[in-house]
Amino acid sequence: MSAPVQSGVPLARLSRSSMSVLAFPLIIILAGLLGLVFHQQASALGPAITPLLGVVMFFMGMTIALPDLKILATKPHAVILGAIAQYIIMPLAGLGVGVALQLDPILIVGMVVLGSAPGGASSNIVAYLANGNVALSVCTTAVSTLVAPLMTPLLILWLAGSYVDVSFAAMLKQILTIVLIPVLLGVLVRIVAKRLVSRVSSVIPWLSIAALAVVIAGIMAANAQVLASALGMVFVAVVLHNAFGFALGWAAARLARLGYRERRAISVEVGMQNAGLAAALCHQNFEPMSALPSAVATIWHNVAGALLATGFGVVDSHNHRTNQEKERQKIA
Repeated sequence: MSAPVQSGVPLARLSRSSMSVLAFPLIIILAGLLGLVFHQQASALGPAITPLLGVVMFFMGMTIALPDLKILATKPHAVILGAIAQYIIMPLAGLGVGVALQLDPILIVGMVVLGSAPGGASSNIVAYLANGNVALSVCTTAVSTLVAPLMTPLLILWLAGSYVDVSFAAMLKQILTIVLIPVLLGVLVRIVAKRLVSRVSSVIPWLSIAALAVVIAGIMAANAQVLASALGMVFVAVVLHNAFGFALGWAAARLARLGYRERRAISVEVGMQNAGLAAALCHQNFEPMSALPSAVATIWHNVAGALLATGFGVVDSHNHRTNQEKERQKIA
């Protein structure tokens, strides 16, 4: 018997992965602390950052099943809205928050890069935990990732070009190498070796977490000398940026008159970025300090996602109790 589905996405696959997304912040925090404490040794991880991000994106591609993308045919407007909202709200919010908090220019660049990144893979699990439309979340992540080689460098050039030199061609090549090619290879492997991928599907999230933990340790080690002076304001900036994404994503979906589950999915999609990719782009193209917002976001986005899902769960429980009380009153 096939696994039960929610919006076309197997619940068994998501349930196995949900444990990893809940453990993810703790593992990433530990990796970051190890990178800081043993920064001299962990600085040797620098050359591995980009290849490991490609590995993470390959694993993401392996988790994308073609049936997950059927919503493109049934609700294309919702998918397009989610992708457009992400690439409008988050880059502008990143710049706005950075300027409003009077961050160092290189940190403002880091906020713009973070906001210009596509959706993060863990947003799909958070959408599930929040009782959102999981198929919409998966499809929106896929679409924003596929257009990232064009959209991300364009947005960074537009919004951060006055602060630093931005090479559109170099960044396009990097995103193709780190994101698009690995994702497409992962999708191809899933199609060609479906049974094998199904057998190892429960391990894939943990392999992704292990790879990203090494990336974060390397990023923290590279920034160990400057982290103490900037961490407080960077944390505030990342929290505000993430909150704006959640709130404005939900508002955009509400204005489009989407259902409550679609609103939740788009809220999560807009608010949660591929912070690992953003960190790699900063690491390759700008000063190491520019990667700080993305490094903090790899932790905070998942913590915030879990908190948001919990909040939605409280709302659902309250509504359920209210409806039960109304039914009892009608019977009485």
